[in-house]
Amino acid sequence: MDPVRGERIVRYEAGVPAGVERGDRVTVEEPLEIRVGGQTLAVTMRTPGHDFDLAAGWLLAEGIVHRPEEIVRLEHCREVRSPEEEGNVVIVRANVPAGDTLDRARRLLLTSSSCGLCGKGSIESIRGSFPPVASDARVSADVLTALPDRLRRAQASFAETGGLHGAGIFTLDGTLLASREDVGRHNAVDKVIGHLFREGRVPLSEAILLVSGRASFEIVQKAVAAGIPILAAVSAPSSLAIDLARESRVALAGFLRDGGFNLYSAVERVSPPAPAR
Repeated sequence: MDPVRGERIVRYEAGVPAGVERGDRVTVEEPLEIRVGGQTLAVTMRTPGHDFDLAAGWLLAEGIVHRPEEIVRLEHCREVRSPEEEGNVVIVRANVPAGDTLDRARRLLLTSSSCGLCGKGSIESIRGSFPPVASDARVSADVLTALPDRLRRAQASFAETGGLHGAGIFTLDGTLLASREDVGRHNAVDKVIGHLFREGRVPLSEAILLVSGRASFEIVQKAVAAGIPILAAVSAPSSLAIDLARESRVALAGFLRDGGFNLYSAVERVSPPAPAR
């Protein structure tokens, strides 16, 4: 399923008396249902592509799986009940205790593309799921300020549509390990973490997570679940995101743009920029 599709539109410009018909490229948004053990655990609105990474990252962030070998198989459902389900249902065969899975499946997590924490039973249950990040990683401020341009260059579909969030994971020297795009910012994070989790590279104790939008509580939670010590966002963090980052020893940088940023937590993880010559 293509993440981008063509549309015919009419473009209006200031000072031009009539609209001009032309082609445009838009982001595709479709539901994805994640089933484990025959039970639906989540339905999220996402951009098609890297569905298995998304499912794996979501399962990790929810604490349902902790090691890649616990995911025995990922596949798209072949016995769909309607044309709308074609390509939009992922079946997870997981080697996890059934009781734990059922406990975590008491709610149906129906997530829109702008919200990732809808339906949670309590904030406290999420806050206590993962220990603080065990890492001594540090990064230079100069490395952080260079990351947004590197992530943007990796966002091919954003360049076409202007309608996708991006998430990238970098080494401490700023080398891009992986990036993913999605109409939902939480999904983009699940996809990029899920990709590296499936490769056996989690915990990412020597890595930086960069998101192209704001940093919410749940995005910090996903970073903590993956053992990521440094999280940067191009836009603002929320108050709960700051609180969780401080509790979890995650350096949280916001408003990472135009060569600067705000640092809200774990300031010891970021060294000052090199002095100008």
